[in-house]
Amino acid sequence: MESFMREAPSVDVATSLRELREARNISMRGLAAKSGLSANALSMIERGKTSPSVSTLYKLADALGVSITAFFGAENKKRQVVFFKTDERTHMSFTRGVFEGLGGSQFSGRVEPFMLTLETGASSGNRSIVHTGHEFVFCLRGRLEYYVDKKFYQLEAGDSLLFASKLQHKWKNPGNTVATALIIISGFAEGEEPHAMHWKDGV
Repeated sequence: MESFMREAPSVDVATSLRELREARNISMRGLAAKSGLSANALSMIERGKTSPSVSTLYKLADALGVSITAFFGAENKKRQVVFFKTDERTHMSFTRGVFEGLGGSQFSGRVEPFMLTLETGASSGNRSIVHTGHEFVFCLRGRLEYYVDKKFYQLEAGDSLLFASKLQHKWKNPGNTVATALIIISGFAEGEEPHAMHWKDGV
């Protein structure tokens, strides 16, 4: 495993899950029934004995009626100005990568900036991504391959790509080194979480 994976701050899912469940007066068994997970698995997560997969987090978020960003502690009132210090970014590890939120979940406008740091071979999966708005990609290091509207684009450090997000797209790191990209999605529909589509099914 690359060092960036070990160094990335982890989300305190155990505390967040317990607080969200108790605030809604939902028992462990009740949440298990709603989420389709076992009570034992939930107990292990709440006690910090195991780390849930991204797909498990989505099941829990749906069962609790919250956005997945609630596990980042980011269910705050939307603001017109969001300032983050480096160590305040929200992080989420997924298969072969790390997602870093850059304040979009707390911003009152429809702009979602985030960074993806990707191991060799990491990809968004076999299914194409489609959502509303516009997408800007800036490759910070390594190589990134984007497939947009049946065409491949090879990005290296310093290269950028801008496209309408309604076009089918997906990405992968085809190189033999870690890749990092800054991605900014804007103009998406209210209630949509386009950032999640780029990493929750990643492989």
